[in-house]
Amino acid sequence: MRAGLPKPVAHFSDPSDQPKEYPMKKLTLSVLAVFVCMAGASSALAQDLAAGETSFKKCLACHSIGEGAKNKVGPVLNGLDGRKSGSVEGFSYSDANKASGITWSKDQFLDYIKDPKAKIPGTKMAFAGIKNETEAQNLWAYISQFDKDGKKK
Repeated sequence: MRAGLPKPVAHFSDPSDQPKEYPMKKLTLSVLAVFVCMAGASSALAQDLAAGETSFKKCLACHSIGEGAKNKVGPVLNGLDGRKSGSVEGFSYSDANKASGITWSKDQFLDYIKDPKAKIPGTKMAFAGIKNETEAQNLWAYISQFDKDGKKK
C-alpha cells in the first residue's frame, strides 16, 4: 500500500454480498487433520512392533511366541501380559521364579528385562538384559500383542 492513502474499507449493503462461511470446508479440513494424526500414531505403533520383533530375535534361542509355540530352554511367551511368573504348563522353572510373586505387566517386564538376575535372583535365565529403554518398550509391545493361544490381539 502506498503511504498517505487511506486503507480501503469493505462496505456491504446487501447481506448476500458478505463473505460466505464454508462450514463443510472447515469440517472436511478438521476430519482430514484427525486422520493425518491417527495415521501418524498408527505408523509409530507399527514401527514399535517391527522394532520389537527385531529385538525379539535376541530371545528366539530360548523362547518362542505365536501360534504353535513350544517351550524351549525358556517358556513360551504367549499371553505374558497378566500371567503369573512360573506358571507355563510343562516348563521347569527355578524355585526363585516360581516364588517371585510376579504377575507380568509392562512395568514388571521393563524392570525385569533390564537385568533379569537382579530382578529375580536365582533365575535360570542367562541373559544380560536390555538396557535401552526404547528397545525394551518395543519388545514389550511385540510380546504383549500375543494372547495365551499365540494369536495377535
